[in-house]
Amino acid sequence: MQLIIRKATVRREAGSKGDTCVVSTGSGLLKDAHFALGVPVKEDSVTDPAELIAAAHAGSFSLALSNELKLAPSDSGNIVTAATVTMEYLAAGWTIINIHLNVIAKLSKVTQSEFIDATVRAKTSCLVSRLLRTTISMTAKLEK
Repeated sequence: MQLIIRKATVRREAGSKGDTCVVSTGSGLLKDAHFALGVPVKEDSVTDPAELIAAAHAGSFSLALSNELKLAPSDSGNIVTAATVTMEYLAAGWTIINIHLNVIAKLSKVTQSEFIDATVRAKTSCLVSRLLRTTISMTAKLEK
């Protein structure tokens, strides 16, 4: 069995000017990016767990959809997936209650029915969709 391990680190530092938090990923893509431990965050210059989950879900879904459509790297067209995380303050604290995926693709070799079938399969097979225990809704549009 092959295992793949990915890592991210959040460093919180308390000081006289208040707390600061930064997130770094093992890949180096994020390095000391400002991070908020409190949710939700209203600042554009700071990321938080919900935003990172949205990014991971959009990326993972796009990959799953490409796999479902059996798209080769040389196939022309594109897939754009936007993930929107909705949170609500419940008795247990801030809780992700919904993630909506908005998928728009321009794929000349794919029919509408193939596209819709593939999006439904991708929503089920997506790594992040399988991880999350929340409602995941989706809209999908194939443009020609």
